[in-house]
Amino acid sequence: MHATAPPAPKGDRGTWSERTVERDGVRLSCRDWGGSGSPVVLLHGLAGHAGEWDALARALSPGYRVVAVDQRGHGASERRPHEVSRAAYVADVVAVLEQLDLHRPVLAGQSLGGHTALLTAAAHPHLVHALVLVEAGPGGPNPDVQAEIGGWLDAWPTPFPSREAATEFLGGGPVGEGWAAGLAERDGGWWPRFDRDVMVASLAENAQRSFWDEWTKITCPVLAVLGQSGIIPPQESEAMLRRQPGTTAMSIPGAGHDVHLERPDVLRHLLQEFLGEVTWHPTRGQP
Repeated sequence: MHATAPPAPKGDRGTWSERTVERDGVRLSCRDWGGSGSPVVLLHGLAGHAGEWDALARALSPGYRVVAVDQRGHGASERRPHEVSRAAYVADVVAVLEQLDLHRPVLAGQSLGGHTALLTAAAHPHLVHALVLVEAGPGGPNPDVQAEIGGWLDAWPTPFPSREAATEFLGGGPVGEGWAAGLAERDGGWWPRFDRDVMVASLAENAQRSFWDEWTKITCPVLAVLGQSGIIPPQESEAMLRRQPGTTAMSIPGAGHDVHLERPDVLRHLLQEFLGEVTWHPTRGQP
């Protein structure tokens, strides 16, 4: 089931409404930007939030039906879900598509959100029209990833005394602002809207195995966007292209892992070009 909340203003170029999807007792919050065009669903990365996509969603919403999801354990969604397996994340995406009537969307995700998008397209090819991976790939196994992420989160000096302090600590500039926008003000401080142990547990399968079999099962068009100084090693991106030679791959100069925050203008341009090639609009007819 789903419910609609009053629109939340996001500047003078667009608004979004909160939509709530429930699956297996877990509440998922989505930012629905409306629109009557082809659907685009946006998935944030680990410890992120749907608001990271606001600028991109606002730019796309005049021509597309854009929905950004707070994934389980994140943002306004269920903070401590009973399960954080890769399959649970995928099933959540399917529930969002079904309950919000998003027919064969372009599914786009950054980092772990891109990984979720990849697995969804592999497991449910009939539900996904095209796939956009931003700094994401089959990866793994990486036995150190949980300790590394746990140590990084432990280093956060929470609560932050101000949003400005959080922005500076989390990288400054657009990247820090994007991360800090996901914090909640409470008791005079600024706190993450996720729990550290839930984040670490969400990476358990990525620590143990790779997902190349799933990558080879992708049948839809794929755009892979990498930061020139991102975390996807060259050998992984090269292997992705060998196993899926139809993939369109782009490397963004001057960008790291948070491409969508560091170079949103470039990502928007690439995504709009890709959408123009792979999607159809009711007013134009289906190719």
